[in-house]
Amino acid sequence: MRTTTGWRATGPTALRRTSLERRDLRPDDIAVRVDHCGVCHTDLHALHDHDPHTDAPLVPGHEFTGVVTGTGPEVTAFSAGDRVAVGNIVDSCGACAMCEAGQENFCHSFPTLTYGGTDRRDGSTTLGGYSREYVVREAFAYPLPAGLDPAAAAPLMCAGVTVWEPLRSLGVGPGSRVAVAGLGGLGHLAVRMAVALGATTAVFSRTRDKRDDAHRLGAHDFVDSTDTRRTAAARDSFDVVVDTVSAPHDLAPYLRMVAMDGTLSLLGHLGPVTVEAMDLLVGRKRLSSAGSGGRPATAEMLRFCADHGIAADVEVLPSSQVDTALDRLRRNDVRYRFVLDMSDLD
Repeated sequence: MRTTTGWRATGPTALRRTSLERRDLRPDDIAVRVDHCGVCHTDLHALHDHDPHTDAPLVPGHEFTGVVTGTGPEVTAFSAGDRVAVGNIVDSCGACAMCEAGQENFCHSFPTLTYGGTDRRDGSTTLGGYSREYVVREAFAYPLPAGLDPAAAAPLMCAGVTVWEPLRSLGVGPGSRVAVAGLGGLGHLAVRMAVALGATTAVFSRTRDKRDDAHRLGAHDFVDSTDTRRTAAARDSFDVVVDTVSAPHDLAPYLRMVAMDGTLSLLGHLGPVTVEAMDLLVGRKRLSSAGSGGRPATAEMLRFCADHGIAADVEVLPSSQVDTALDRLRRNDVRYRFVLDMSDLD
């Protein structure tokens, strides 16, 4: 086994620096020195639900960038010194219809997650990117294009691909009309991507002081979602509404914004929802969702972001301040993504 250092959960609100074990390199593995790891709301949920006394060890972190430090004998895509990015999926069955279609994120036997997952070979629990080294199959690591800053690119591997997949699958491009509901970690990247794809893009938010941010990100319009006059005027206006609001909420107001044969893509809140059939019936509207991305879409997303200068707005903190980052994230005190600098683990 290989030994590295990382941050392991000791309770729902705290992590402790400790030694971690990584597997020896298998033939198709690469070892990655983790330089920057994003802090995701998923990390908060995992920590909240974790019992360190009865559960398997928890090391969060599933959106990170770094440098290859070693390769297995069958690795062909990477060499030591290459810049790479890794997201929230590190393996899949590779044989089901979804995997064969390049949608490993929908693997019928469930994909192996970067942390809290079960390794398909030895049954061990995967430990995430809040660490100085990660070992991963080369098929689930991606070249990090030279034009992308490694800190600002880390959140692309979760938040970025989560909004990229529905934008692409729903055919967003020149002439499309897109609204993004919620301007946070997901929403700000959805705006940048929709604009770069050529869509006329609006932002809906209850937070009025985000108006300037919306326009800085490229949005063509900003609508205060509490303004009934403005929201009424926006009825049936958008081909795609990307809903990134993380808290439970009524979908009806957003469905009213969707144009005939358009789609509301629900990405933020993934719990139970209630929908009136009439809100779908009038205008033949569709309700969909998405999560993460398959390997082809992830690689395409990184190339697109490099070509168009798209990255996350980040606040970088040394990994020793991980508890601060998590506490502020709980209070939504970030615009728009925390990223941990892992170099202090040396």
